Amino acid sequence: MADTGTPPTKGKELSLEIRMFIAFGLMMLVLFATPYIFKGTPKSTPAPAPKQPAAAQAQSPPEAAKAAPASPATAPKAAAPVAAGNETTTIIETDLAKVTFSNRGGVVKSWLLKKYKNSSGAQVDLVSPTAAAKLGAPFSWQFKSQKPAVDLNQALFAVQQPDPLTVAFEFSDGKVIARKSFHFVKNSYKLQFASEVIEGGAPVPHLVAWRGGFGDRTVHNAPATEHTVYFDAAKSKLVTQDMKIAKDGPVSSSGSYNFAGLEDTYFAAVFLAPPGVPTEIQTWQDTVAATPDNAEAAQVGAAVGGEGKNAYALFVGPKDLDSLRAADPKLEQIVDFGWFWWIAKPLFLALHWSQANLIPNWGWSIIFVTIIINLLLLPLRFSNLRSMQKMQKLQPEIAKINERYKNVGLRDPRKAQQNEETMALYQKHGVSPLGGCLPLILQMPFFFAFYKVLTVVIELRGAPWLWVSDLSQPEAGFFRMLPIIMMLTQFWMQRMTPPTPGADPNQQRMMMLMPLILFIPFYSASAGLVLYWLTGNVVGIVQQYFFNKMAAQPAAGAKSGTKK
Repeated sequence: MADTGTPPTKGKELSLEIRMFIAFGLMMLVLFATPYIFKGTPKSTPAPAPKQPAAAQAQSPPEAAKAAPASPATAPKAAAPVAAGNETTTIIETDLAKVTFSNRGGVVKSWLLKKYKNSSGAQVDLVSPTAAAKLGAPFSWQFKSQKPAVDLNQALFAVQQPDPLTVAFEFSDGKVIARKSFHFVKNSYKLQFASEVIEGGAPVPHLVAWRGGFGDRTVHNAPATEHTVYFDAAKSKLVTQDMKIAKDGPVSSSGSYNFAGLEDTYFAAVFLAPPGVPTEIQTWQDTVAATPDNAEAAQVGAAVGGEGKNAYALFVGPKDLDSLRAADPKLEQIVDFGWFWWIAKPLFLALHWSQANLIPNWGWSIIFVTIIINLLLLPLRFSNLRSMQKMQKLQPEIAKINERYKNVGLRDPRKAQQNEETMALYQKHGVSPLGGCLPLILQMPFFFAFYKVLTVVIELRGAPWLWVSDLSQPEAGFFRMLPIIMMLTQFWMQRMTPPTPGADPNQQRMMMLMPLILFIPFYSASAGLVLYWLTGNVVGIVQQYFFNKMAAQPAAGAKSGTKK
């Protein structure tokens, strides 16, 4: 089953997160470096997994037990042949999914999620038909070293369906015995899975594979969103692996994992091992077309298992926090809120509460929560305004210092003396020269938290707002209104903001380009993220209007007093 071909190397598209870091980096560079620029002179291979303990085997699902034979120690070396005469399909349908099985290998041909649509408007099918045709369908057998004498992926299994939510596959040629079983729950994305292979009375270690991509393949640059994933219980750490680690062949990991499997941005298929039972996961890089209309490209693949008999709970569905928590509390860890998780997760909970209890629309909830965040930051903005007013009063003294050192170059030792005098003046009057940067610095953690929420939380997938059809994606079409309005409000707010006293005029002119610099990455950002920044701009314009009025009142009073 291994695909040993190496895919052609292609240029990798910079992620939005990296582009945003570059944009903010440029802003910081302008803020701090411009004065000097203008004033300056002239594969880890796992150890063999221990045999599954009897206590863990006792936890195997009852439906697997129904299909299981006597233990390998007592199983006869020659068994009666069991097989089907022709290929058939079996469909299991629950409230949430519709799954189509083939008895050729006991594999999954299609896994439809009823409540989720792709960009074409069809139900999301987590299985790629092009990958299944080339590499084998999901839950194909994969053997570690010893392979049975018969190709089980081509064998026609006898099918048993003891109830509408259970399907069991069995094959025997008299020497090799193989079984798989799936038991679903009507209103859950969680099910029970078991597989077993015996040859000559001895168990044959194996894994089950899901190769050639996973999830919604209609999204932009789908392969970049897909990973293998496992949660290392010993390290209490979620590990995601990109397909590029397997460019020279499959990479294996094993250990006491709470769960292991595949994910894309919004969906997951992960196996949950019983406590204390080791699990092996292999990461593959496969070259296959995502859909029949696409060119072949590198796609992620995974194989999970490792024992002669594997029995797992299995979650296949959306990375919706409520669904994950209902299936197993450990699964909530699969939603990665990133570095600023301590902001991102409460932020999502606030959005979720607002959408559920106040405003039944995610777009308006983003606006509401953004306004609340800006109101909470208002005292800091007032503090910044007072600092700016103090710096304005110090302007004559700063000008005198600059005049004394006007011909001093950047490398001249007297330049350090000039900076010391300026800083001493600031300290004497309790002024922070970085006060003007404070609002931008405070916004950055919330910005990246919003970015993470909008890219990992499935509740926002397909959420509409006014003319926007999906807040988790860029606006449809080439002419995108939200980024354009965002840029205009950024210019407006910047023109309303008084220049920092003592700042270099060249720096002020460069800062006027910042809205354009931000516009470039925001044009391809998710509409929800642009809506958050736009709302912050509008709130900032209103706040700045009142700040300017407050700052003008003392000056007006002073003039009035002089006339008198």
